[in-house]
Amino acid sequence: METRVDDIGSFPVPSTIDRESYSKAYRLARESIINGRDIEKNEFLRTNFCMVVLDSFKKKYSTGLDVVNYPQHYDMVNQLGDVIDVAMEHGTFLVEEKQAVIPEVYLIGKEAKGLSEEIGDKISLRVSLVGPMELYLKKVGTSPYMDVLMNFAETVRRFAKKSILNSEHVKTEVVSLDEPSFGFQDITAERDTIVEVLEKAFDFRGVVRQIHLHSSVKVADLLCVKNLDVLSFEYAGSPKNIESVSRRALDKADKQVRIGVSRTDIDAIMAELYDKGVTRPSAEEIVDSEEAISKRFVLAKEKFGDRMTFTGPDCGLGGWPSQETAQLLLTRTVKAVKKARATST
Repeated sequence: METRVDDIGSFPVPSTIDRESYSKAYRLARESIINGRDIEKNEFLRTNFCMVVLDSFKKKYSTGLDVVNYPQHYDMVNQLGDVIDVAMEHGTFLVEEKQAVIPEVYLIGKEAKGLSEEIGDKISLRVSLVGPMELYLKKVGTSPYMDVLMNFAETVRRFAKKSILNSEHVKTEVVSLDEPSFGFQDITAERDTIVEVLEKAFDFRGVVRQIHLHSSVKVADLLCVKNLDVLSFEYAGSPKNIESVSRRALDKADKQVRIGVSRTDIDAIMAELYDKGVTRPSAEEIVDSEEAISKRFVLAKEKFGDRMTFTGPDCGLGGWPSQETAQLLLTRTVKAVKKARATST
């Protein structure tokens, strides 16, 4: 099976807009969509949300990715957390289905025909959402209250299910739940509880279901989740991550992996360059070389074989210096992987 290249999601805001204006527009766009108003008829939203999202999405698509995550410019936790806060004011942790809106996905679906015609192909979309455990950690803490945990899982499921598009011009190929704290800071719950929560959150069909992790320490807990297809690990910036993941265990659990092959840990990259005397690095200096990316891909592919169905950058690019630098990373990753794929066939 050919390994497809996707991205994790976050992307720098354009230099023409400040993050505060975008965040304000994002919240207003979400409210407008929920209340049935046309966001493209509001000049503030058209300029500060619609045009930003669509332009960023086209920039990402131009890099050659096989599956493209919507440009996640808004904070991942607040994306769902804001809506949960409203529900909590009414005495519940469960978000109503009408409120479970991802504005970027809504907009891409609304503009799919024009986007598809401009791109020259049907849109292959990836949707990234904060996972239920990460959301619970940020909103509640580490003590497990099962009813609250399950409400969080159901809320995430509702957001995920409503983000699955399937039309002539766009198809959601992947839905990924991000659990960056898992293995570092965890809810003090038994494995069976974690499995039940994730199975609830992943209770939807019609797409590849990924979970994105920053640590592989507790991977055994996730191999039991029946409706999870792909476990996504960082590798480029954390080479030891794949040591605890065996091909045999994946075969036994019938799971695939996504392995990150280009570094995105921008703070560490900048620190390393500074130590070398490079205080104002260029994009070329920041981004991994094609050779380095290709080497990582080949090593990971040799380890996991057909079980490695996705690859791409380690994590998101929201903190990167510019959209142009982030684009270069995506373009270089695609080129390196596709060259390696061609050589191995």
